[in-house]
Amino acid sequence: MRICVLGAGIVGLATAWQLRQQGHDVTVIDRAQPGHGASGGNGAQLSYSYVAPLADPGIWGQLPKLLLAADSPLKLRPRLDPLQWQWGLRFLAACNAGTARATTAQLLILAAESRAAFDTMRAKLRPDCDFSATGKLVLYDNAESLAGARRQLELQRQLGSQQQLLTAQECVAIEPALDGYRRHIAGAVHTPSECAADCLKLCQALAQALAADGAHLLLQHEVQGWVQRAGRAVAVKTQVGEIEADAFVLALGTASHAIGRQLGVYLPVYPLKGYSITVTPDTAPGAAPRVSVTDSARKVVFARLGERLRVAGMAEIVGADTRIPPERIRTLVAATQAVFPQCGQVFDAPEPWTGMRPATPTGLPIVGRVGRAPANVLFNTGHGALGLTLAFGTAGRIAAQLPMA
Repeated sequence: MRICVLGAGIVGLATAWQLRQQGHDVTVIDRAQPGHGASGGNGAQLSYSYVAPLADPGIWGQLPKLLLAADSPLKLRPRLDPLQWQWGLRFLAACNAGTARATTAQLLILAAESRAAFDTMRAKLRPDCDFSATGKLVLYDNAESLAGARRQLELQRQLGSQQQLLTAQECVAIEPALDGYRRHIAGAVHTPSECAADCLKLCQALAQALAADGAHLLLQHEVQGWVQRAGRAVAVKTQVGEIEADAFVLALGTASHAIGRQLGVYLPVYPLKGYSITVTPDTAPGAAPRVSVTDSARKVVFARLGERLRVAGMAEIVGADTRIPPERIRTLVAATQAVFPQCGQVFDAPEPWTGMRPATPTGLPIVGRVGRAPANVLFNTGHGALGLTLAFGTAGRIAAQLPMA
């Protein structure tokens, strides 16, 4: 089949890779270069076994602090935007134990599929993406948050995840760079099997491999609309003309909502703005982490990418605002210096980045057919902060749902 994939982020490129492996004639369209949207500077963690959804019942008790504190990792700026309000209300409705449990179960199944597909891709392509499999520690700073982590750990254990609860001393034994922070650690969840990778480098490697294998990459091409006949999509409109195909996959991240509306469907996908810095830490043993670390209180993640350290976090519900306020970068710098005080004086010129994570209210991505959209248009969007983790799993599901030509 001739298949057109809209989007050259990690989700779109993973989908294109999977489809090309099955022998389809694939065209990828994006308005920018591969990986230059939400994929470019993301948190770099592959969280296959620890997938606690953002929509959690614990959010209710945290809301006043999260929304009102000046340095809060969560920020809401109300706008005259119906989508923001609809998304926000549906998000709050999803913050209950039943929905969180069901979402966790579905995410773990999808993550397991994604790990297998990612490993298959990596064995065949061997991309240069600073991949590591050193595990992950999720840190908690008080007894209450640790109790919540214990409940999540027990749920995930019932669903097949292998994790354990650690003391501060046990954390330092696994990651010596945490020694200077141990008195702030009430406990942690350790997942030995977790991994990390540079998503931008992976996107670039996938794009190069696709092009070398005969796929068509139409970059700097803005998707402007659809051409439909007899209830099917036959082409997408761009500024350089119409691109025809037998089937289409919409993987445009936060832009998916607007393009989907042109097909008469509502996609509850809204940008959760995040930030990151990338620094080169001190090379002394124990100065910077080798294990991936998540500071649950600050909502900041740390991932080692070769000799670099990626620091990412925060979630702002502010619309598609691409500005990078200096205070947000200072917050990430301060978090790094607090958690890893021996990391070194490397923060004079951190590489700042911001991206718009395409999030659904529950945290589950939208995969496959949707509503009244033509049957030959499939959707692969709404991965939130788990785009890198889930991309190859949702790509496999898309490939399995392709309509007949």
